[in-house]
Amino acid sequence: MNRIYTKIIQEHLDQFRQMVFLSGPRQAGKTTLSKASVASHSFQYFNWDNVKHRELILSGLNKVQTDIISDKNKTSVIILDEIHKYKHWKSLLKGCFDVMEDSYKFLITGSAKLNVFRRGGDSMMGRYFLYRIHPLSVAEILGRTNVERETVSPQEMASEAWNNLLNFGGFPEPYLNANQRFYQKWVKLKHDQLFQEDLRETTRIHQVEQLELLAHLLIRQAGNLTQYSELAKKVRVSEPTVRNWMSVLHNLYYSFTITPWSQNISRSLLKEPKVYLWDWSVIDDVGAKIENLVACHLLKAVHFWTDIGLGEYNLHYLRDKEKREVDFLVTKNKKPWLMLEVKSSGSGHLSPNLHYFDRQLEVPHVLQVAADLPFVQRDCFDLKTPKIVPLLTFLSQLI
Repeated sequence: MNRIYTKIIQEHLDQFRQMVFLSGPRQAGKTTLSKASVASHSFQYFNWDNVKHRELILSGLNKVQTDIISDKNKTSVIILDEIHKYKHWKSLLKGCFDVMEDSYKFLITGSAKLNVFRRGGDSMMGRYFLYRIHPLSVAEILGRTNVERETVSPQEMASEAWNNLLNFGGFPEPYLNANQRFYQKWVKLKHDQLFQEDLRETTRIHQVEQLELLAHLLIRQAGNLTQYSELAKKVRVSEPTVRNWMSVLHNLYYSFTITPWSQNISRSLLKEPKVYLWDWSVIDDVGAKIENLVACHLLKAVHFWTDIGLGEYNLHYLRDKEKREVDFLVTKNKKPWLMLEVKSSGSGHLSPNLHYFDRQLEVPHVLQVAADLPFVQRDCFDLKTPKIVPLLTFLSQLI
């Protein structure tokens, strides 16, 4: 399957000197994508989990020049996979890049956050561009190729493909296999890799069983406000510990949170985030699963639009102290751009909260999506007033 990211990575390697950072959850297809993106180049692939590769990486890649086929007509690319597992990976990369920049391009992948060091001094500043890789989405499965603007014309998705995406998730292997027995084994393997390998290699947490319990509780918490004190009681750890563990699960792409938008909203909430999972397929409640799927699609869109340079996009939700709430708000360059409410059924009325918040924010696009409405060939983003639209029509217009 051709990924929407392939062309972006290829164009980067052809045009820019900076390293390519591909960050995303394990088994989202980063390694396959990396190799497909450099197929027209001379390249060498190194994986930190391979002992021989690790030895060469720690040598500063001094011997790599003898391993890459020399071709003056092709750019030579070095792929470093899972390099974040090395404690001093930033210093190693900086040294290699500074010495070898004129001869090689670098493509770096990681299944933990590769941008966490932005919080402090960033010795890598100016040396990389980050591209956040997500699992499959409706528009990507439909073969979207235009990335010059945020949205495209709607396109119908086969019901079987939609059901597979909803029930098996967007990770390529379970989606493409669409087999329940394979899916069950895949989910267990992914869980074991996270709690038996990734945690051990990237953190110093020893209470793995309690952290697993927290992760299990988040499945039922998906789409709800995060009550750290309640979670702390159930897991039997302190509230600061729960906050720290939530950050760990976030960095390892198990879950993510979105924060309330408070600008120009009277009596808005300021702190409580809502939590969602990267893999919506594990959620039992159908309504929560659909809302989580939409959250993942929107997060993928805002990350992609930001990473390719269309603007600065972010994902929030709306809620005030009177408990009026709208599920999602997408901002563009710090201004409201899309307000979205998610419903399982299209038989109800348009949520009055959409009108209430729209009067305060004057959002260009205000929609209520319904999962049970059939696809219609109509551009959701051309609507001038708030409307109820089919979920599949809306999702097919994103990335």
